[in-house]
Amino acid sequence: MRKGKKSLKKIAIAGTGYVGLVSGVCFAELGNKVICVDRDSEKINSLLKGQVTIYEPGLEELLKKNIEKGRLTFTTNSFDGYQDADIIMIAVGTPNDKNGSLDLQFIEQIAKEIGKTLRRNNIIIVTKSTVPVGTNEKIKDWIQSRTTLRFQMVANPEFLRQGSAVYDTFNGDRIVIGSDSEAAIQTIEELYEPFGVPIIKTDIKSAELIKMAANSFLALKISYANALSNLCENIGGNIEEVALGIGMDKRIGTSFLNAGVGFGGSCLPKDTEALAYLAREAGLSSHLLDEAMEINKRQELKLIEKALNRYTNLEGKKVALLGLSFKPNTDDVRESVALKLAKQLVAEGALVTAYDPVAVKNAMNEIGNLISYTNQLDVALKGAEMAFIVTEWEEIKNIPFNNLVDWMSEPVIFDGRNCFNLNAIKIYPIEYHSIGRPSVYGRLKCRAPQEIS
Repeated sequence: MRKGKKSLKKIAIAGTGYVGLVSGVCFAELGNKVICVDRDSEKINSLLKGQVTIYEPGLEELLKKNIEKGRLTFTTNSFDGYQDADIIMIAVGTPNDKNGSLDLQFIEQIAKEIGKTLRRNNIIIVTKSTVPVGTNEKIKDWIQSRTTLRFQMVANPEFLRQGSAVYDTFNGDRIVIGSDSEAAIQTIEELYEPFGVPIIKTDIKSAELIKMAANSFLALKISYANALSNLCENIGGNIEEVALGIGMDKRIGTSFLNAGVGFGGSCLPKDTEALAYLAREAGLSSHLLDEAMEINKRQELKLIEKALNRYTNLEGKKVALLGLSFKPNTDDVRESVALKLAKQLVAEGALVTAYDPVAVKNAMNEIGNLISYTNQLDVALKGAEMAFIVTEWEEIKNIPFNNLVDWMSEPVIFDGRNCFNLNAIKIYPIEYHSIGRPSVYGRLKCRAPQEIS
């Protein structure tokens, strides 16, 4: 961890979800006094005991450490949380409305609570939640409707990747601070200075737009790679070689050019849809963003399409679904492609057993007993007639190919994350279908379906 000049503060954070909890723990690690506020008493009680409520590598250790040192605490009482703070950070959820815009009801509730609890002038209110352009003006009005005290607004969007959020906090690409108050910008800049991360200072509306624009650009890049992968399958190319060839151009880069079964999670789908809505509201075209989302939607069921081309129907087939979280190293299943595949597989008559090392509980909360679950890879694969790889957990990427042959009744793999090397797998009796690459029919008993009489 890099440390420079310190400006220790009393920080209150509204919300103990993904952004709020990680931010609170990391600010406490730098020596700040942090109190996190949430209405969920069960969650707060767990956190007070040092039990993390999300899966994030390295988070639990830092949580316990800073609770023990007295730098971090939690409460359900908003007055206790906000009254002594120098800085109040809003980090509550902003889900999409049906029309694609972001729902600000939780932001509004928190803003009015903050207004009622303020007891002195010049508190800095920081918005870390992803919000549409213009939201900070609304937050200011909501707070001002409950107080006559003066305060400053700062837009400070987060850029954390789930699965590496603690690392990203201390090693990020940039920190964006947007405000109309130079004094507020300076205070927040000093707060972040110990992280040693480049800081961009902007007006509030530009800061609000940067987060949404960044995630939408990544979504565009992924959808472009997936569109290319479909072209590769039609003309006989290999998307990995194509992605490498274009990604070595420094103007393009290799990140987010991995073809697969689409993007999920709480950020890319939501922010892309919200930016498209914002464009339409401004009277501008959203066709580019709309098409990226449409490509992603079609890509989500690509493995089902491949399986139906192979088998005609999946009625009664035993399927191992490998991975439930939307990406590895997190238990987050929001907008997870795996859950959409699970529902469709069941609709096709398949008997599904899903494996995930950490996300089973969250998946069950979303789709219930629609399928069977396990946190043991061999249990999911035992007797399976086919396997769908949806999340590239290390345990899945590194599974010995002999185990696939031994455990499965028919080692037929539909890989939505291109986990395996084509040359390595072809020496095993495994039938292997991936995204944007040639199918492999391994040695011994595996032959292409058209060759089977």
